[in-house]
Amino acid sequence: MSTLLKIQFTLPDTEIAECQVYLSGRVAHGWEEEPLDDDSIFYTIHLEDHPLGTEIVEEIKKRWPEAGCIHEEIEAENWGLAWKEFFVPIVCGDMFEILPPWLMDTKTEGLMHIVIEPKMAFGTGSHPTTALCLELISKLFREGKLDPKMSFFDLGTGSAILSIALAKLGLKGTGVDIDPQSIICALENMENNGVESDITLAVGSADCIDQNLKYDLVVANILSGPLIELSPAVIARLKENSILILSGILNEQAESVAKAYITKGLPAPEIFIDGEWAALLWENTGATDN
Repeated sequence: MSTLLKIQFTLPDTEIAECQVYLSGRVAHGWEEEPLDDDSIFYTIHLEDHPLGTEIVEEIKKRWPEAGCIHEEIEAENWGLAWKEFFVPIVCGDMFEILPPWLMDTKTEGLMHIVIEPKMAFGTGSHPTTALCLELISKLFREGKLDPKMSFFDLGTGSAILSIALAKLGLKGTGVDIDPQSIICALENMENNGVESDITLAVGSADCIDQNLKYDLVVANILSGPLIELSPAVIARLKENSILILSGILNEQAESVAKAYITKGLPAPEIFIDGEWAALLWENTGATDN
């Protein structure tokens, strides 16, 4: 019988914002939060039992040594049934609908459908940062700024939702992720959507493929820290007059992320907000093939 890894820890309210940012980047499907009487939060995470789960446990212990992080294996017999009970289709950008295979008979006509088999460790499109990216992709397409001749680079592809959306619009490109299990999940989703021939996958970060490859559109839905750290490598992937979308950014972090790219030669981006999250959009970046 398959098992899940159950992770639990407690943090004071002063650490909540940082923890939410961290978990949003690593546990896209969500987690449980239980407020305690002392204003701290008791966290519970369920993950498929693979190396990512162990890695997250070690990262939590290192970041928050006083959190009392514990973990155990539990049976996963009813997990799939729970998904079928609670998962609902997600519409993003008035163009895309994300739904699991068992809800395809309820799909909304007139939308492009992205079929995602939910996995414990990978995104299902419900997070606002994913929705922001899909809304911007929809906006660019409706404005005639995306066409099938264009190429894309998806940094931190995860479950490949953004890559699949772009492939369904006719673009071809590359998706990379530092987690090998994510790439396995991405390939399964690509096959379920019939776009596996349009997307190349690789394990690694922005510099893990041929340094000479540049793209018409670069999208990165990761955390603000890596976005800032990787800014030279991200910019190096841009063709002249290309488009750049960055997400996974809290509102208060948007200016610092934008500054990291402006100081390296890009103009000021447009900033789009969804609740506490932000996405940055550059059009016609002016990047050159140096």
